[in-house]
Amino acid sequence: MSFSDSESSSHGGVSEYKCFRQFSRDRLLHEMLGSARTENSKSWKVLIMDKVTVKVMSHSCKMADITDQEISLVEDLFRRREPLPSMDVIYFIQPTKENIVMFLSDMSGREPLYRKAFIFFSSPIPKELVNHIKSDTSVLPRIGALREMNLEYFPIDNQAFITDQDRALEELFGDVENFKTVEKCLDIMATRIATVFASMKELPYVRYHASKALDESAEATPRDLIPTKLATAVWNILSKYKSSIPNFPQKETCDLLILDRTVDQIAPVIHEWTYDAMCHDLLNMDGNKYVHEVPSKTGGDPERKEVLLEDNDPVWLEIRHTHIADASERLSDKFSTFQSKNKAAQLQQSARDGNELSTRDLQKMVQALPQYTEQMEKISLHVEIAGKLNKIIRETGLRDLGQLEQDLVFGDAGAKDVINFLRTNQDTSPENKLRLLMIYASVYPEKFEGDKASKLMQLARLSPEDMKVVNNMRSLKGSSDSKKTTGSFSLKFNNAKTKQAARKDREGEEEETWQLFRFFPLMEELIENLNKGLLPKNEYSCMNEPGPTPEPGSQRRTQSTSERSTQSTNPHSIRSRRTANWGRARHSDDGYSSDSILRGESTDFKKLGKRIFVFMIGGATRSELRVCYKMTTKLKREVILGTTSIQEPPQYITKLKLLSEKELSVDGLKL
Repeated sequence: MSFSDSESSSHGGVSEYKCFRQFSRDRLLHEMLGSARTENSKSWKVLIMDKVTVKVMSHSCKMADITDQEISLVEDLFRRREPLPSMDVIYFIQPTKENIVMFLSDMSGREPLYRKAFIFFSSPIPKELVNHIKSDTSVLPRIGALREMNLEYFPIDNQAFITDQDRALEELFGDVENFKTVEKCLDIMATRIATVFASMKELPYVRYHASKALDESAEATPRDLIPTKLATAVWNILSKYKSSIPNFPQKETCDLLILDRTVDQIAPVIHEWTYDAMCHDLLNMDGNKYVHEVPSKTGGDPERKEVLLEDNDPVWLEIRHTHIADASERLSDKFSTFQSKNKAAQLQQSARDGNELSTRDLQKMVQALPQYTEQMEKISLHVEIAGKLNKIIRETGLRDLGQLEQDLVFGDAGAKDVINFLRTNQDTSPENKLRLLMIYASVYPEKFEGDKASKLMQLARLSPEDMKVVNNMRSLKGSSDSKKTTGSFSLKFNNAKTKQAARKDREGEEEETWQLFRFFPLMEELIENLNKGLLPKNEYSCMNEPGPTPEPGSQRRTQSTSERSTQSTNPHSIRSRRTANWGRARHSDDGYSSDSILRGESTDFKKLGKRIFVFMIGGATRSELRVCYKMTTKLKREVILGTTSIQEPPQYITKLKLLSEKELSVDGLKL
C-alpha cells in the first residue's frame, strides 16, 4: 500500500513539455487508472467517483479513454451498487468523512462488494481520516493502493481551468458577514488551485491584488482582503507540498497572479466581437453545447442535433478567437476551397453538370464520401452559426451599440452620446441598454450620483431591478477604487469638463484590421507587466518575494522606482492596443484542417519560458481567455487562466442582482 503523489514532473528529468490540459488527462488515465493494472489484478475493473471527481474526470477524459484502461463500469459512490466480489475497484474520491464511511462500508466485513480496492484522493487527506481507514483491520488487506492524486481542478480549455464555484461572486462579495460561507468558499478555491501546481510540479511566485490596508490609507474592508486571504491559503498548501510530495520543486518555477472581478468591471459586460464570445453571448448556448436543426434522414421534419464547440473541432479551434467578420470570411473561403479540392465534391458537381461518371469515378466518390460528409458537416455548421450571429448583429443594431461602448471606454464619447443613443434607440433590448449604462458608470461614476442615475434609468426605460445591478457594480468598484493605484493601472479622471477614458491606445502598435476590435481586458497589460517585472508592489504583493536578481530564463526585468514612475506618467493609460494578427492560425491546402494557436506552437513547447498562471476570483470572461492565448504567443510563455467560473454577460448581470442588499451601498445609502 503506497501513500504518495505522482513522481512525474514537468521540470527536471522529464524531456517532454506537455500543454496544460494534457497533464490532467495523462495523470488520470495513466498514473491513476493505469497504475491499478498489475499482474495480480483482474483485468476489468469498476471505477467509483463522487459528484466532484466525476466532473474532474469528465473535463479531462472521454468514456472511450476510460474504457481503454480496462474500466468496464463507472459508478456513483452514493448510489446503491450490486456486489461484484470477483472484480477489483478504483475509488477516485474527495477525502471527506462521508466518502470514507461509504468506502469502508463497501469493503469491510466478510462480504465486501469488491475484491481489491485502489483508492485515489483528489486532494490531501487529513491524518484522522487515514487513521480511520487503518483502524478497520478487515479492510487493510483489501487495499491495493492508497494515494493522494492532488487533482481537483476542472480543465475547460487547453489553457484554462475552473474551480467550479459558480456562486463565488455572491458568496464572497455579497453577505460578507457570513464568515463561514466566505471561509469555506476560499478553502475550496485554494485547495483546487493548489492541486493544479501539485499536478504540474510547479512552485509559483504567488502575487495578488493587494488590499488598501497594505499601504497608509484607511482600514481594508472584508472584500478588499479576499485576494490576500486566497493567496495566503494557496501558499500555505504549497508550502506543505514542498515536504509531502516527492520531487516537488523547492524553488519557484513559475508565476501566479491572483485577481478579483473588481479589477476590471468593463470586460464582463462589453460586447466582445470574437466568434467564441459572440456564440456564447448571443446564441443562448448551454455551456459549449449548440443545438441546431439538420435534415431528417427519413425525409420527415428536420431533426434537432446537439454539437459541442470544443477542441476536437478543428474549424472551431481556428476561428474561435478571430473577429466575427474575419471568421465569416475564413468560413466562406474554406467552404469554396473545400468544394474545389475534395474529390467527392468535384465528382458530385460533375454529375450535377450532366456529365456521366465512370465506374472508377463512382469508386473514388464512395471512398471520399465519409471524409467529405464529416468535413462538410463541420464547415456547414460554422457557416450556419456565423450567419445567425451576423443576422442578430444586423437586426439588433449591435454595431452602433458596440461602437458607442468602445468609444466610451477609450474616451471618444461622453454623456451626450449616451443620452442621444438612448433617445433614438428605444427599441434596443433592456439588457443591451443596461450593459451600456454599466460601462458608462464605470467610465463616468459621477454621472450616477444622487438622482442622476434614476433619470438615466427612466430615459432608458429600465426597471428598479436593473438599477440595482448598476448600483451593486458601483459598490464593488468603490471597494476596489479605494485601493491606492499608481502608474498605468490607475482609474483616475480629470476634473475638467472633458470626455474621460478608461483605456488609452499605445503609440506605435499595429492597427487593427477589423472594426470594434479595439477593446481588450486589463488582464492583458497586467500579464505583460508581470512578465517585465513592472507590477507595482503596493498594488500587487508577493507571498514569496523573489530576490533582487531574477532567475535565468524567467524574462523578468528589475527597474528602479524612479524609472517605473517615469514610464507611468499618464494616469489614463491602463490598457494598450493589441496586435492585430496574433490570432491567425495556419491554413491547410484543403481549406479544412486547422489548429489552435497553442497547438500550432506545440513543436516549440520546449522553447517556451516559465509558465504564467492568472486566477480571477468571481468569474473570468471569454476575452480574458483570448488574452491568455495571445500572451502565450507574444511572450513565449504558456499563460494559463484559472477562475471560479467562466462568465457570460447575461449570467454576470444576474449575479450582480443577487448580491446581498444588506451589505452593498452607494454614496452611504443602503440599497
